[in-house]
Amino acid sequence: MKILITAGPTREAIDPVRYLTNRSSGKMGYAIAEAAVAAGHQVLLISGPTSVDVPDGVDYLPVESADDMYRAVESYLPRMEAAFFSAAVADYAPAVVEEQKIKKSGDEMTLKLVKTKDVLGAARTVFGFTGFLAGFAAETENLEINARNKLEKKGCDLIVANDVSRSDIGFDSNENEALLVFADRTERFPKAAKHELACHLISMLAV
Repeated sequence: MKILITAGPTREAIDPVRYLTNRSSGKMGYAIAEAAVAAGHQVLLISGPTSVDVPDGVDYLPVESADDMYRAVESYLPRMEAAFFSAAVADYAPAVVEEQKIKKSGDEMTLKLVKTKDVLGAARTVFGFTGFLAGFAAETENLEINARNKLEKKGCDLIVANDVSRSDIGFDSNENEALLVFADRTERFPKAAKHELACHLISMLAV
């Protein structure tokens, strides 16, 4: 099976030396890519900047910004049979990217942000993807409610939701605990190594 996986954060430039980003390490997406290859699938990993080693046997496409991620997914998703969107893509980016480094001057600086393109939301509606679609929801409250809303809004088959307010799972951690939210049910995946969750997710494709 041909599988597309997105991973890591994006970086949204403010000027030539500064950017907005988030705490995503990319470990979950890379674990899914590794598990998929081990299961015999053909994998394209589209990743924002991380320090994680790319698994052997994975086709790797590095990207920087949310717009880069959108355009890469747009190009490759139509030829895939399954997709796991685990990247933490920025929701907003600076409206203007300054050509020169912004110098420190006043006591305050106002930064205008504009909404980025919705990569996961475009999968069904814009890109016309009809395969298995899994999204991820990094939440700090109302985990299942927010995940189910995302499942319905984005047209996903599965949302993998985790509580990123906890320091022992999620961002930067090698472990995760998740709610697996489907259209007809919700399953709880207990705290375990991200590799174990990745293997469980990939095993669903064989059902």
